[in-house]
Amino acid sequence: MQKFLHYGKYLLPTILVSFVFLLSSNSDTEERKSMEEFQQYYRVYSLSSPKHISFAGTKISLAEFDVAERYDKEILTNVYWQSQTLLMLKRANRYLPIIEKILLENGIPSDFKYLALAESGLQNVVSPAGAAGFWQFLDKTGKRYGLEINEEVDERYHLEKATKAACLYLNESYQSLQDWSLVAASYNMGLEGVKKQLRNQQVSSYYDLYLNVETARYLFRIIAIKDICENPSKFGFNISATDYYKPIPVVWVKVNYPINGLAEWSKTHACNYKILKLLNPWLRKPFLNATNKIYYISLPKEKLMAAGFGKQITGDTLRMVETNANPSFTIEDHTVLKGESLKSIAEKYGISEEDICTWNEILPGTTLKPGSKIRIRFEQ
Repeated sequence: MQKFLHYGKYLLPTILVSFVFLLSSNSDTEERKSMEEFQQYYRVYSLSSPKHISFAGTKISLAEFDVAERYDKEILTNVYWQSQTLLMLKRANRYLPIIEKILLENGIPSDFKYLALAESGLQNVVSPAGAAGFWQFLDKTGKRYGLEINEEVDERYHLEKATKAACLYLNESYQSLQDWSLVAASYNMGLEGVKKQLRNQQVSSYYDLYLNVETARYLFRIIAIKDICENPSKFGFNISATDYYKPIPVVWVKVNYPINGLAEWSKTHACNYKILKLLNPWLRKPFLNATNKIYYISLPKEKLMAAGFGKQITGDTLRMVETNANPSFTIEDHTVLKGESLKSIAEKYGISEEDICTWNEILPGTTLKPGSKIRIRFEQ
C-alpha cells in the first residue's frame, strides 16, 4: 500500500498532464476544422463596378475615380446591410406604386421615388432635426408647400399629400437648376446651398462639386438603392412574390364633422383604432375637430365591404382611392412596333423625345425593343 502511494504521487500528475494535452489536442483539431469550414463556405464578394449608372434619364460615367468610389461605397453599404435592404424591398412593393403615380402626374422623373427610400426607408420616422414622414419634411418646409401641421393633424405623415408637396419642391428646384441630379442634391442641402456651391466652385454638375460628406453621398445612395430595387437578384437578394408586403386596398371616408373619439368612430366603421392609426398616421390625436374642414380617412376596403358598406361606395360618403383623384391628364401604354424609335413615337403623338425619356426613365437614343411598353401622357 505504501509502495502504491509512493508511485501514485508521481503517476497522478502524469495522467493529468496527458489528459490536458489530449483536451488541448482535440481543441486544436476542432479549431482547425472550424477554420477550414469557415474558409471553405464563407465568402464576401466585392462588386464589379459598371461603366456608367443613370439617374432621371441621364447617363453618369464612372470614369472619374471619385465618382466610381462614391457609388461603390453606397452599393456595398446597402448590399451588405441585408436586413435593412430586405425590409426596404418589401415595403417598396406596397408604397412605390402610389408614389410613382403622383410623381408622374406632376412631371417628376420616377427615379425620385427612390429618394423617399433613401430619406426614410419608407417609414414614418422623425430625424434628430425634427424632419418627419416618408419625405422627411421639416415643420416650416411642410407648411410652405401646403401641408397642414398642428397638434391634431400632421400631413407630413400623409403619403399622398406629402408626395405632392415633395413634387412642388422638386419642380420649383428644377425651374432654378435645370438639372435633376442637382435637384436631388438640393433636397438634402437646400436649393440656395446648391446654388451657392455652384457659384463658388464655378462648375455646373453635381458630379464636379466638392460637397459636405452627407450631400456628396446623397445621390449615390439614391442610385444604389434604385439599382438594388430594380435588380435585387443581381445583388443576391432572393425574395419570393409572397414575401413582399402587399398593397392595402382602402376606401377614403369623407369627414366634415368633429369626431370626439376616433376609437369609437372606427368601431362604427368596421375597423378598430389600431388599424385606423396605421392607415392614417397623419391623425395625431385620438380625436379630430373637423369643423369647416373636409378630411378623407383611409379604412380597409375588405372590412368595410364585409360589413355592408359597399352600397355607399359610389356616394359622397365613401369613395374609392382610385376614383378620388381628378387628374388633368391620362397615362396610357404604347406597345412598340418593329422599326419604331423614340423619334417616330414622339412624332406620332406630337410630343418630344425628351418627354418620353423622362416618363419612362430611359436614356436618349435608347433602342426600343418591339413588344415593350412605353408610357405616354395625354393632357386633357
